[in-house]
Amino acid sequence: MDAGPLPPPLIALHGVSRVYGRGEAEVVALARVDLEIRQGEFVAIMGPSGSGKSTAMNILGCLDTPTGGDYLFDGVSAGDLDRDGRTLLRRSFIGFVFQGFNLLPRTTALENVELPLVYRGMPADRRAVLAADALARVGLSGREDHTPSELSGGQQQRVAIARAIVTDPLLLLADEPTGNLDTRTSEEIMHLLTALNRERGITVVMVTHEPDIAAHARRVIRFKDGRIEDDRLQAAALPC
Repeated sequence: MDAGPLPPPLIALHGVSRVYGRGEAEVVALARVDLEIRQGEFVAIMGPSGSGKSTAMNILGCLDTPTGGDYLFDGVSAGDLDRDGRTLLRRSFIGFVFQGFNLLPRTTALENVELPLVYRGMPADRRAVLAADALARVGLSGREDHTPSELSGGQQQRVAIARAIVTDPLLLLADEPTGNLDTRTSEEIMHLLTALNRERGITVVMVTHEPDIAAHARRVIRFKDGRIEDDRLQAAALPC
């Protein structure tokens, strides 16, 4: 039975370039990159320093704009949006997880998770309910009133993930999410990201330089010199 055409990609880069500087100082970070990622994929992006992977991640997150080409997010051209439009797209549909956690140090776990909802102007009582639910989803029920200094590194990253998913984003961008964690805690965080991808259908795009971390993804894209050098599905991602 014909299942019909595939839905359009959630992410599409069409001939995207990013150039910094001019003349002798010009640096080509991305060179006419074509890329499509569909809803529900778990993609790892790899490559050496200066390969373009971080620039690609910044463009996907609407933190940077292409010099040439077009970036479509769920069919909408991000390049046609002004700064406010890109900010709205980012806040509404994209969650971010960083290597350094980026938590406010004097703020409780619950208040850290509430931040994206504060930016949306959501009432305090509703924010608290959604933030507590997000913390429960990452296994941190009972830790709502703890500040980052009262949490382990792995728990801090769980708070950061809860903050990233509290808005139910279509896309979760994770930049070296296990870079500051030990091996055991790294595996716990990867199992959590894998579960969010499989059980909730959140599209995950993760930058990593570690093959054992990339092994959790279903698809691995390797950048080199601003271009995609390799793009392949893995035979089987590591189990949850």
